[in-house]
Amino acid sequence: MLHPLPGWITVTPPETLEAAAFRSGAALAHLNLATAGDQVPQALWRDRLALAAAEVSAGIAGRREGAGAMRDALHLTRAGDDPGPAGNVLRQWSRAVARPMSVAHLVAALQGIGPERIALCLDAEGPTPVDLAAQVLEAVLTDSPRSETAALILADAVLANALSRTHLLPLLSLGLKARDLRLRGDDLRLTCHRAVVSGVAQALPLAGSLARGRARLHAVVPKLRAKGAARALDLFLSRDALTPVALAKEIPDNLSDRAARRLCERLVELGALRELTGRDTFRLYGV
Repeated sequence: MLHPLPGWITVTPPETLEAAAFRSGAALAHLNLATAGDQVPQALWRDRLALAAAEVSAGIAGRREGAGAMRDALHLTRAGDDPGPAGNVLRQWSRAVARPMSVAHLVAALQGIGPERIALCLDAEGPTPVDLAAQVLEAVLTDSPRSETAALILADAVLANALSRTHLLPLLSLGLKARDLRLRGDDLRLTCHRAVVSGVAQALPLAGSLARGRARLHAVVPKLRAKGAARALDLFLSRDALTPVALAKEIPDNLSDRAARRLCERLVELGALRELTGRDTFRLYGV
């Protein structure tokens, strides 16, 4: 178990900007310390948080699709096809967290934000990382009020960059609602500090859960006979969800579609994986 967030940070929403900034800073520092070891599968953690952030973004945009529908839209759409509005939101978030942050990478992941704006945001300075992210969020939404998803991704990228992280980690976006994005100035800054505390409170237990999932996967390695099983486990520790077909494509020399399906079913039997859809066909698997 990772050390939980101290109760005094979350007990009541702070009413002043100074108190909110203190608590958000304490929450971020605690998160960094609690997840600094190698027990947390960082890539999987980021991708699972990207799913949560995408669900928030879709809701802000007025869409009703939940996490399951968004997963289906992204993972069951053939390469090159349009995954639909909700699937596109998840694709933006998943791409944004997949690689180390750079202007070129964020340009490829985001829609409607040019490289000059992204570079300017990443180089900006502010009193705290959260204040800086709030300033970026306000600036993007002022210029492009309908670009909520891109604004949230860029704000979280700026927050991660200010915290000296190499990869975007969705945190700020997890605690925001549609009405929050209409705020400006100190009201938005206060809300962003509160949102970061909420985001950390969601991200920390997820990190602990995935750390236990990683341990379960490694524990079953001696029981697996399939060629490519070790590579398959690495993939499951870096992706929110995989189909057996996608797994086989990643390891074509060792796994056929049928062998990949059997491996997924075996890992479910061993308690190391979950089948995420509850369906008999078009199944998705993940830690």
